[in-house]
Amino acid sequence: MKSKHTMQWAMVFIMPSLLIFIVFTLYPFVWTCIQSFFATNTRGDLIRFNELGNYLILLKSTLYKISFKNTIMYIILTVPGTVLLALVMALLTNADIKGMNIFRTIFTFTMGISCAAASMFWNFMYHPTMGLINAIIAKLGGEKIGWLTDTHVAIISISLVTIWLNSGYCYLILVGGLKSIDKVYMECSAIAGLGFWKKLKKVILPLLSPFLFYVLVISIVNAFQSFGVIDMMTHGGPANSTSLLVYSIYKDVFVNFNYSSAASQGVVLFIIVTLISLFQMKIVERQVTYQ
Repeated sequence: MKSKHTMQWAMVFIMPSLLIFIVFTLYPFVWTCIQSFFATNTRGDLIRFNELGNYLILLKSTLYKISFKNTIMYIILTVPGTVLLALVMALLTNADIKGMNIFRTIFTFTMGISCAAASMFWNFMYHPTMGLINAIIAKLGGEKIGWLTDTHVAIISISLVTIWLNSGYCYLILVGGLKSIDKVYMECSAIAGLGFWKKLKKVILPLLSPFLFYVLVISIVNAFQSFGVIDMMTHGGPANSTSLLVYSIYKDVFVNFNYSSAASQGVVLFIIVTLISLFQMKIVERQVTYQ
């Protein structure tokens, strides 16, 4: 009787979260999957069953292929850069030295900056004529660079902004991981006479691997879902050189009103992220060392 009463109260507390999940996550996901197999009008209403037609159109779409390629390039640029920068900052500030908290605060301050504010700041920094970066280059005798207008440079510029924005959170996770390593391991490595690089390779990185694995998974998923910086800084330009998969979905829904295409792109993106996450959980996690 007590168990039944406990279960009823548990359902009372779970129900609000469950309803929010069903209404705002499960239902939109199911409806998106359905739309991806139908032709739709400009309001998103189903017109006729299109079988795999929407997916076949994606395979032939030049713009979609560009967005897919840009997304892969964006991930290659941002994920290793973010993790490596966060790791270096964590290693530099791991020592318990007086005044080190100041640097820890500086390295995490990007966590409190909104995507909109960061985009406005970097738009000014990258401005071709008034931007501080080009002003410095001009002072040094170099030629000004179209950071957001050059098709070969724009994706790199956007990636640098993303690394700057995300490194604070990753740094916080990694510095917490370093603090959780038992000091016995450090003392043993010191007794064994290991230098910094050997200690880093043989002791620190293996014990830090669960935190590195988490940061890697989160960074890859976030990179696939990146939208705000792209929308506020380049709108996918110039010449679609910074158009990513999520921004392509956004344009199809809110600009072209092509709901069926957007739905099929969303399903493909979901499958890609799921497969990559499963690969990381099954293969990459084998390299993780848990204390």
